[in-house]
Amino acid sequence: MEIEPESGNQDYPVNIIGVTCGDCNGIGPEVILKTFMDKRLIKDQTILIYGQPSIFTQYMKILNAREFRFNTINSLQEIKRKKINLLNLQDVEGKVEPGTPSVYSGRLAKLALERSGDDLKKGRISAVVTAPVSKENLSKNGFAFPGQTEFFSSLDPEGKPLMLLVSEELRIGLTTGHVPIGEVTKVCTPDKVREKLSTLLESLRKDFGIAKPKVGVMGLNPHAGENGKIGTEEVDWLAPLIEEFRENHNLVFGPIPSDGLFGSGQFKSLDGILGMYHDQALIPFKTLAFESGVNCTVGLSFIRTSPDHGTAFSLAGKNKASASSFRAAFNLANDLIHNRKEGINSQSDLGKK
Repeated sequence: MEIEPESGNQDYPVNIIGVTCGDCNGIGPEVILKTFMDKRLIKDQTILIYGQPSIFTQYMKILNAREFRFNTINSLQEIKRKKINLLNLQDVEGKVEPGTPSVYSGRLAKLALERSGDDLKKGRISAVVTAPVSKENLSKNGFAFPGQTEFFSSLDPEGKPLMLLVSEELRIGLTTGHVPIGEVTKVCTPDKVREKLSTLLESLRKDFGIAKPKVGVMGLNPHAGENGKIGTEEVDWLAPLIEEFRENHNLVFGPIPSDGLFGSGQFKSLDGILGMYHDQALIPFKTLAFESGVNCTVGLSFIRTSPDHGTAFSLAGKNKASASSFRAAFNLANDLIHNRKEGINSQSDLGKK
């Protein structure tokens, strides 16, 4: 069933936000419930959770959430507007065992991703918020991608995906994502940096509504190469590439040594930052925003956000997990839907003048 776009805006799908259950033996179901137990958060939202009723019923008992209600459906034709709907993924059988990844939890996590991805591609939902998964457990169940970011990126062949970590005071994108450190210099090429920097600038304009974003680019080597003394990539091509962007009237600065960028607090004056590799960006980001950070895949035709933490199997089923990051991921998905709609409407208005 194809859900009709909202009346008056045929360029954007109806506002339904998908939520994948993640690995059901981790903290995913718990943080989902804790988020949606706050009725103020979903006052005007239509939520579509991909999972199984038995999972959430079990976690509702753990959380003593007797008042929580969801509408179980077997197809999108049964969805209720401005309600929490749970699409029953009946193709996988098993039981919930909090704290222990299993064949069942891996298969269900994989199916939830695949079904939500299909609905995104077909315009049935506006965005997806993904609960955390175990990459190892997914892999054991035939998942052919290093992570969720790569999976969703594969659904949009025309897209220019960028992993963007977002908090209240920091937005930082990765040139290379889940790449072994020994391969970073092979993957981190001038073309790759150019593509990721372009995507970051465009996302800051389109997704975050910043007309003239100010962006810092980290160096690849320690101390950004010390003028060629500790690696030559900055001198050979990174600094010239940044200058290209500046000549095209972009507010781009660098290469900036990562330790100085964060140690001095300089990052606070920037709208966005582009890091060269995973830990260079993730360590400072999680240090500053572990409880509230969001992982957002930008540069795609659809919206995907995720809490910036893992499955935390050691906390599963104990009612100890914080929902702050998942709540922030849900709120960011809402904001991006609104900002993209506003951008489309602005373009339409310009065309009428």
